[in-house]
Amino acid sequence: MSRVVCFIPSITETLIDCGVEVVGRTRFCIHPTDQVNSIAIVGGTKDVKWDKVIALSADLVILDKEENTLKMANGCPLPYFVLHITGVDNIAGELGKLAEKLNNSALTQVAHRWRKISNTNKTTVRTIEKLPGMIRSLHSSSARESNANKVIAFPFKRIDYMIWKDPWMAIGPETFIWSVLAKLGFESYLIPRDEKYPNLGECLDPDPKCFYFFSSEPYPFEKYVDQLADKGFNGAIVDGECFSWYGTRSLSFLESELSRN
Repeated sequence: MSRVVCFIPSITETLIDCGVEVVGRTRFCIHPTDQVNSIAIVGGTKDVKWDKVIALSADLVILDKEENTLKMANGCPLPYFVLHITGVDNIAGELGKLAEKLNNSALTQVAHRWRKISNTNKTTVRTIEKLPGMIRSLHSSSARESNANKVIAFPFKRIDYMIWKDPWMAIGPETFIWSVLAKLGFESYLIPRDEKYPNLGECLDPDPKCFYFFSSEPYPFEKYVDQLADKGFNGAIVDGECFSWYGTRSLSFLESELSRN
């Protein structure tokens, strides 16, 4: 069995779920919580302590082309494998190649499940009640409370998925999050932009025709629900891990959501 060091939080979780021996991780690899605490931290997604990696007698280092840096790949003293996951439609192929490299049948099955998701017809979200991944509405104490007794039509013309504040940043095309939203039926709502992660400036005035997905990560929007509501945003706090942690976490999320439509 290969001893693996992984610098991609979502893939660390996926490898552990598939029974791969992960001996090194980043400080951002926090899932599965009951297992990662016993795995050595050897850096972050943009930095690494190679002496710590070497000391683990690892057989393979796993990196991602966009999440990690070229400097990390160029400086890696051990055999490494680079993933380049860009969206729902290419993840099956990338995980399939990694499964072959590791000779891991469980990971092969995960790749097959992703291929099935990729081939699933897109859905249409018609009500706020059915918004996937919602932790809570901005205008209620909880999402459950806001939707307990009524179905609310979705009157908005646009959707923006926000990932940062100071400055405000959203997601654009050619991102994994965009592909997840598109698979869930939001493609016609998404605002087309020229950048993957557009900077919208220091100030952002709410668009009354736009519904905002405020991600729970990487920026902790959940702490600022009252301020967002007072400013006049229509939207909800959504579980950022479901939308951006490509691997078993986002796979289970999509399988569940698509089966409900």
